[in-house]
Amino acid sequence: MGKWQTKETLLYLLTRLVDHQSVTGSYPEIALAEYIHLQLQDLPYFKKNPEQLALHPTSDGRFFVTGLVKNGTSRKTVILISHFDVVDVEDYGQWKNLAFSPYDLTEEFYKNSDKLPLDVQQDLNHGEWLFGRGVMDMKSGLALQMSMLEKASLGEFDGNILLLTVPDEEANSIGMIEAVPILVELAEQYDLKYTACLNSEPVFTKYPGDQNMYVYSGSIGKLLPGFFCFGQETHVGEPFSGLNANYMAAEVTRELELNQDFSEIVEGEVTPPPTNLMQKDLKEEYSVQIPHVGVTLFNVLGMESSIQEITDKLFKSAEKAAKRIETHYLDRARSFSKLQSFRPEPFHVRVLSYHQLLNRAVELFGEPEIKRRQDYIMANYKDLGDRDLSTRMVFDLASLCKEDGPMIILFYNPPFYPAVSSRNDTFIQETIKEVISYSANKHNVVLKHQNYFPGLSDLSFVGLERTKETIKPLSDNMPLFGQSYNLPLEALEQLKVPVMNLGPKGKDAHKWTERLELTYSFETLLDMLPFTIKQLLR
Repeated sequence: MGKWQTKETLLYLLTRLVDHQSVTGSYPEIALAEYIHLQLQDLPYFKKNPEQLALHPTSDGRFFVTGLVKNGTSRKTVILISHFDVVDVEDYGQWKNLAFSPYDLTEEFYKNSDKLPLDVQQDLNHGEWLFGRGVMDMKSGLALQMSMLEKASLGEFDGNILLLTVPDEEANSIGMIEAVPILVELAEQYDLKYTACLNSEPVFTKYPGDQNMYVYSGSIGKLLPGFFCFGQETHVGEPFSGLNANYMAAEVTRELELNQDFSEIVEGEVTPPPTNLMQKDLKEEYSVQIPHVGVTLFNVLGMESSIQEITDKLFKSAEKAAKRIETHYLDRARSFSKLQSFRPEPFHVRVLSYHQLLNRAVELFGEPEIKRRQDYIMANYKDLGDRDLSTRMVFDLASLCKEDGPMIILFYNPPFYPAVSSRNDTFIQETIKEVISYSANKHNVVLKHQNYFPGLSDLSFVGLERTKETIKPLSDNMPLFGQSYNLPLEALEQLKVPVMNLGPKGKDAHKWTERLELTYSFETLLDMLPFTIKQLLR
């Protein structure tokens, strides 16, 4: 029968995975990789072939796991990818201590259903649900993929299965990025031909109340642009002698927040518009000097637009904000001058890319000095984290070029997720049609096809949609690129594997009401996944 081939055994495996409180960057994230490896070691196949199961250390001391089951001399191989990290549990409030105990938390929620949101109460009355951090995103998908690997070890597939499960998907995808060269190495070592990469991220609702079930043939892309606002310092008693960076950042946010000009439409699918993820001034203590430096960061999602196209749009948006800043400040100054006599002077807010700012600093101070300063920041500000470290790098250059201010600097932060889609891949499209038909006829479940998984996923890193040269607008304008943040561009160009996502049913990822519907996830899908894999190996 096997270890994980029934609903009950999958439930047990899931709860053991959730027991490991693998919040991104925590020690339990390391421990869970070791636990997964230990569980797979127990399969008879890996006792006979221990070299095909491995824990791989990442550059920051975490692990990802690979397990390869080969079937004779076949080269055809399906990669199963998943992640085992989760977001934190601060949002659970009074139930925080139960967040990693699914059975106990679910029992408490049933007892206290009147304290739950209305849509959750309705679910409790219809269906079989399990609550807890990670049950949906995505330890249930991992459990199912471990079940598929066991099936492969029992000889149920006419081809090879390679399981890859990684840390850090919820933050910077270091696990997946560093796994890419390993996938290339394994293909060479074992003479594998990757026919598809199958992820099992859960179904994401497209809107509140969405009851549809989806299968995906791609994953949405993400950029994280920042706008560094360098104003002019002054005393609060002389506000028209300076320029407040908080106001500058506010105008940039006004221009970009929910700006649907950035929304893409591909075959009826629409990317959400940009939204702000961080906005702050960089004053470290209170004083009556106005904040003259600030930063604002945005989440920008994309499907088929190139990085250059998005960068051009962002630059134009910053230029619009700069014009409004100039006009607004002068209008206010002229109005105030009627109360207190002075002569308002117009000024110009420059908009630069990080690459332009860097070249300007090199022009003024020389490349050796700029490199020395950047090396110093990288060595002494590691505790800031990638976003604040990027801002510090821009801040230093802007300070050197302060005579060019006031200015708005467009730059990019990690992480970057390339959009990926197999919507034009005949093999994947035929497979999805077969899966949709099988789902309807065998299980009376209607699956809808979507070109892009909307929740971001590690599918982004199984190949580049375009050539590596198209990454240049990103790499040129990301302070950390080539330093603490890298992409294995050569390996990504070699990989280029068609992608697909079929996963369990859940709701409220990253919320305290995160939950998994068990009947579909561990009964229906337990039959549909093997069918899908067989189609991908045909």
